[in-house]
Amino acid sequence: MDVTDSYRNDRYHRQTSLKAIGIDGQRRLRQARVLVVGAGGLGSPLIEYLAAAGVGTIGIVDDDTVSASNLNRQILYYPSQEGKPKANCAADVVRRMNPDCKVQVYRIRLTDSNASDLFGKYDVIADCTDNLATRYVIDRHTKALGIPFVYGSLCEFEGRVAVFNYKGSTSYADLFPFDADEVANFSQPSGVLGAFAGVVGTIEALETIKVILGKPTLIDRILLIDGLSLSFRTIRTSI
Repeated sequence: MDVTDSYRNDRYHRQTSLKAIGIDGQRRLRQARVLVVGAGGLGSPLIEYLAAAGVGTIGIVDDDTVSASNLNRQILYYPSQEGKPKANCAADVVRRMNPDCKVQVYRIRLTDSNASDLFGKYDVIADCTDNLATRYVIDRHTKALGIPFVYGSLCEFEGRVAVFNYKGSTSYADLFPFDADEVANFSQPSGVLGAFAGVVGTIEALETIKVILGKPTLIDRILLIDGLSLSFRTIRTSI
């Protein structure tokens, strides 16, 4: 069924009323395929907003299970789901939120050996991981394939969002050169406030949607967010 039928016209009316989107933009969203790597604190709001916006296909990569420590920020999950696979639980939420969306579940750890085949099925890759090694895998393979890489990260009250490898733009490794020792010794800080993860993940969702629509995005720029002072600063990253 087309996005112009009565149900979809009602569902997406507040979006299609925007000049920047319209019916043509809604069709682009419906035809889009987005792969979300990581269904945690950043991935939770991103997945929900992509589904709500009517993105046609959402792939979810996560090999973890729900634990009690996730529940302060990973809003896709409930206490009754502890021990269940995150990717499957997240997919169930998408299906309930928007039957228009197709969901693909990948209960795997992303590596150099599986990234290219997987990425080739998608138009945009959204990085919601908390793993530095995985982030470099995403960067290498999106750059090689020419697929936009929407990046989000969180460290206590510092958030970052950028769009890499899009139309020849800066890559993650251009900005943060690979350091084997740093990757090997990387550990994610344990402190995370759920509301701030929601802010960063939602901005990442907005950038993903703008990439799909062909609108201006954070190309060759990185957005730095200070959650305590609520200040936003954009820095150019082009070489």
